[in-house]
Amino acid sequence: MKLIVGLGNPGAKYAGTRHNAGFSVIDELAERHNIKVDTSKHKALIGKGVINGEKVILAMPQTFMNLSGESVRAIMDFYKLTVDDLIVVYDDIDLDVGKIRIREKGSAGGHNGMKNIILHSGSQDFVRVRVGVGKKPEHMDLADHVLSRFSREDLPFMRESCGKACDALEVILSDGAVAAMNRYNG
Repeated sequence: MKLIVGLGNPGAKYAGTRHNAGFSVIDELAERHNIKVDTSKHKALIGKGVINGEKVILAMPQTFMNLSGESVRAIMDFYKLTVDDLIVVYDDIDLDVGKIRIREKGSAGGHNGMKNIILHSGSQDFVRVRVGVGKKPEHMDLADHVLSRFSREDLPFMRESCGKACDALEVILSDGAVAAMNRYNG
């Protein structure tokens, strides 16, 4: 069983913001595979299903971004999962809107949600799919940037990257992270 966690902040106030790119990917993946992510459990909204023959739990932590690791740890403990079973999808300001990047492991790169997951999982050796949300403008505070919505011009590229992230997750589940990296990290 694989745990696919999309990072974001709960509530309508944050829907569609750059920081909620992980939630957007989980929403699309769930829709593609008829998985209802509507069970409130382990400080998250979760749904269970099968994608490409692999049992999955899709999760959207409801702890707010900076405490995402609390939810991830609770889910991992309940289902007896290890970091080898974990895939995290999150926003990345170092990638242009419309781009994705897959890694098998790595640091948090300054992302507070990832820092908290690394802290609570005790490892940084898990697969992650980073979704580009664009660099912050010089005149803008980082928090304001990641909590802003996409411009009308960027929205089609964001939708495209959500689709690419879902495609990549499907490849990760069927063929592994290296195959997905070779195909999508171009």
